[in-house]
Amino acid sequence: MKKVAVIMGSDSDWAVVKKAVVTLKEYGVPCETHVMSAHRTPAEAAQFASSAKENGFGVIIAAAGMAAHLAGVLAAHTTLPVIGIPIAGGIGGGLDALLATVQMPSGIPVATVAVNGAANAAFLAIQMLALSDEELAKKLADNKTRMAEGVKEKDARIAAEAKDL
Repeated sequence: MKKVAVIMGSDSDWAVVKKAVVTLKEYGVPCETHVMSAHRTPAEAAQFASSAKENGFGVIIAAAGMAAHLAGVLAAHTTLPVIGIPIAGGIGGGLDALLATVQMPSGIPVATVAVNGAANAAFLAIQMLALSDEELAKKLADNKTRMAEGVKEKDARIAAEAKDL
């Protein structure tokens, strides 16, 4: 199975990014986690991205706040899918990071999840890997079934409670 790279621009992003790593591990997806900066270690970020495919990665997740250039820098140096997680902070409360992550030039796409949406970044990476992995596809389908059952249980509970009012 291909690995997922989880890259964050600063160690202060770890509290958010940890949710992606936990989700990947719950699904049995191997991952590596690193801190790299688009601005302070640009050569290292470019080198990592340009060799990621050869190093067994299938998807890169990149988290950054404020200027949020990390996902774009990584995407510029690889043909692998890159998923950006905008991190809340700065003067825009995460809107600045969201816009910086989502507004990429043609030919350098970055799939972007919600501000602080680390778990969804992991789910999107898993869905990408599941295109060629039936075991992962089944785990995702089973999870959708569990989520639907949970909603039905909540519906029944709320309907019963509302009826008794």
